[in-house]
Amino acid sequence: MNILITGAAGFIGSNLADRLLFEGNTVYALDNFCDYYPVYLKRQNVENNLNNPNYKLFEGDVLDNSFLDYVFQNPIDCVIHLAGQGGVRPSIEKPINYIEENVIASVNILDKMKKYNVKKIVFASSSSVYGNCNEEKFSEDFKISKPVSPYAATKISSELFLYTYSYLYNINAIALRFFTVFGPRQRPDLAIRKFIDLIEDNKPIPLYGDGTTCRDYTYIDDIIDGIKRAINYNIDGFEVFNLGAGSPVSLRQMVQTIEKVLNKKAKIEYLPMQEGDVLRTSCDISKARDLLGYNPKINFEDGIKKYIKWKNENNLTKKALQS
Repeated sequence: MNILITGAAGFIGSNLADRLLFEGNTVYALDNFCDYYPVYLKRQNVENNLNNPNYKLFEGDVLDNSFLDYVFQNPIDCVIHLAGQGGVRPSIEKPINYIEENVIASVNILDKMKKYNVKKIVFASSSSVYGNCNEEKFSEDFKISKPVSPYAATKISSELFLYTYSYLYNINAIALRFFTVFGPRQRPDLAIRKFIDLIEDNKPIPLYGDGTTCRDYTYIDDIIDGIKRAINYNIDGFEVFNLGAGSPVSLRQMVQTIEKVLNKKAKIEYLPMQEGDVLRTSCDISKARDLLGYNPKINFEDGIKKYIKWKNENNLTKKALQS
């Protein structure tokens, strides 16, 4: 298949590109290499594929319509739209930026799909759309009308536009609600990577709240498997799937697991809960399991071990400190 990945130099995008290329697909990789986190990390994410004849890198912005016209001249069977601004807390400070880079950018992609007759898109949504849901498991059937951050609101808005374009222009659209993805190449600002680096460097970790908040941490390999299954899923219209592990982990448990794997105690700085943070996420994976055949295989502790092994092999802590 010929697959366009937006946000292809990022955490999920670069891992997905590696897997798709390994399986013989052609990948058109689009990224603007923004400085939300160190650009050299994104360059490292793509460098191994630059000489692959089935990989073509487009450096530009999804807000640039002329640039998108240039990209969409290529034969594209499916778009994997991962580009956008991540992070709940920064979205509270810069909501307009998030509207532009998440919502308007998504509409731009959909417009080009309409113009160039590309009929399938898989979109990276988020568990943030559920807000402070009180249910034991978060199901795709729940009403998502109470986002607690601009970031979450942009993901809900983008899902609505996916449905609209699917309805009006017969675009087959799948929204995947990712639940706290972690693993090799994850952003430096995300808790697991930040905590591991700080603990190894004998520095205190910031722990917001009393440690009881929970997240459904999902290892990157399981997310990539879910995306691949969505690419191959025969759909006529619009569909939403949760992709998570189905086993929430508390903040306190997360720190204890990292301590166990590192064999080192953390120094903890307790801080109040931050605006926009939800109390817990808990993924109902039954729909993805039944329809996509999605079956996450890597539990949280094994995922932490895999990530630390990868990080040590790549000497990332020292590199980050020198940047």
